[in-house]
Amino acid sequence: MIPQNFKDILSNTDNAGFYQTLALIFFMLFFIALVVYVFSRPKKYYKEEEEAPLSDDQDDDFNLKN
Repeated sequence: MIPQNFKDILSNTDNAGFYQTLALIFFMLFFIALVVYVFSRPKKYYKEEEEAPLSDDQDDDFNLKN
């Protein structure tokens, strides 16, 4: 029998609960690490990124002014 989707693959194994718990733990660790990374950056970094689209760069190749 060829499994049709991911649910069929995990439900037919002996360690399905273990794999689901492991996937949940990995997701939570990734999400927590992402939140810590975002809040650990200085606010100056985000201010510079916020104003980046509005800045007028002269050495920009996309600037087609004559």
